[in-house]
Amino acid sequence: MTENGYVHLLHAGAPDKPMLVVLHGTGGDENQFFEFGRRLLPEATVLSPRGDVSEYGAARFFRRTGEGVYDMPDLSRATEKMAAYVEAVAGEYRASAILGLGFSNGANILANVLIEKGIFDAAVLMHPLIPFQPEARSTLAGRKVLVTAGQRDPIAPVPVTEALSQHLKERGADVSTVWHPGGHEIAPLEINAVREFFSGY
Repeated sequence: MTENGYVHLLHAGAPDKPMLVVLHGTGGDENQFFEFGRRLLPEATVLSPRGDVSEYGAARFFRRTGEGVYDMPDLSRATEKMAAYVEAVAGEYRASAILGLGFSNGANILANVLIEKGIFDAAVLMHPLIPFQPEARSTLAGRKVLVTAGQRDPIAPVPVTEALSQHLKERGADVSTVWHPGGHEIAPLEINAVREFFSGY
């Protein structure tokens, strides 16, 4: 791992096709969604970085001081690093669009990069948690976002998920939300929704 990059897996797709960035949850790694991403978009470049923060041995993309309590300076650091990294790889592989898929902690860093930098054309946020009110910055018009969540998720409560969706809508993003009746696990209906969401790419 370099200062500007991550341990990662990369599938080089066809030139002028999209790049899909897949981001694991806490305790996952670069293998968690890599093959899923390749099956979703076989012609795309698929980039799967491993979080560069260790929480008692569990990989994450930024630090926290407790469940649902973010280390905000480290979130800012991680957001700058991820945005620069994704843009550099997308440029190298001539990506026609930048797509993102993240689960839990991966969804959180993806959401913050989208909010702060707007570099993703489309993003899937699976069980995201943004436990603060983001500042309203530039427009997100033209961005497509799918939020998937559990109605009984103890880690990403319904009101927080709804607040994030509303914030993205107010910024101009085209947001759709899919709920399942369970908790923080990924349900089959979420997978189906992700496939449909990315089918146009």
